Amino acid sequence: MNILWLQSAGCGGCTMSLLCAESPNLFDLFASAGLEFLWHPSLSEASGAEVCRLLEAVESGAQKLDILCVEGSIVHGPKNTGRYHMLAGTGRSMLDWVQSLAPKAEHVIAVGTCATYGGVTSAGDNPADATGLQYDGRHAGAALPASFRARSGLPVINISGCPIHPDWVAETLLLLSQGELGADDLDIYARPRFYTDTLVHHACPKNEFYEYKASAEELSQIGCMMEHLGCIGTQAVGDCNIRLWNGEGSCTRAGYPCINCTAPEFEEPGHGFTQTPKFAGIPVGLPTDMPKAWFMALASLSKRATPARVAKNATSDRIIVPPSVKSRKHD
Repeated sequence: MNILWLQSAGCGGCTMSLLCAESPNLFDLFASAGLEFLWHPSLSEASGAEVCRLLEAVESGAQKLDILCVEGSIVHGPKNTGRYHMLAGTGRSMLDWVQSLAPKAEHVIAVGTCATYGGVTSAGDNPADATGLQYDGRHAGAALPASFRARSGLPVINISGCPIHPDWVAETLLLLSQGELGADDLDIYARPRFYTDTLVHHACPKNEFYEYKASAEELSQIGCMMEHLGCIGTQAVGDCNIRLWNGEGSCTRAGYPCINCTAPEFEEPGHGFTQTPKFAGIPVGLPTDMPKAWFMALASLSKRATPARVAKNATSDRIIVPPSVKSRKHD
């Protein structure tokens, strides 16, 4: 299967993350799966007129297109012309090219939260009128209409994340190459369920602190960051703490709160990313699927039961009180 990768408005960070794929690396993985790039702006040698001819061949149907990947948001301004973002050498906007090429592809993939829902490039007043491919924030219908379906019958497959985990892209492409990704394998925002059926909270190393509601008060402290520092890993979908980044890391493992970057409109939470909005001292955002009354009862009980070791360590930048060790029995 061949892949045409377009980079639209954004930082290019998803491509940078993709290159961190390991065991196997990206190129060995693609070769073993029979996947190849028709063109990628950062990885391919072709440029200029050669790329223009390729795009025209895909558009005319002379070149078959299996997978169209788009990274970065789609700019609609000014006045829905898309001319704030022209594809160099073609005299046409990226908006125009995406709308023309998407119906030619067997599958269309939006890579990263900018491409899926608008992301950081759509934040604030959004003067460029940036959106995702098929979603404008939480609302279906953007550069491509809500009714759009690729030749496979699937909507745009939204691999959201800022940036994506390289394995999310690799696994999606492998599943498509084997015909193993269908409509039932996508969630309500068309994200692959193999990584969105879990929460960032799962396997977080701070879970003991969370269970006892032993909270960090400042960044760099090792306690739970939900109560004071804005962490919403209990609400955010993603297997970030199970499928580790670069084999060993994640945001919460590095001591930074989860900001739910796989979700539409994460870029404008209405407060600082490291702040927890509260009402009457109670965090407004509670764990997914948990009734407020139950959470409050559990939190109160947990705080009363917090071991001194956990409470002291929570507001430290390292473990200062180790777990007690049972004495050995005498022979």
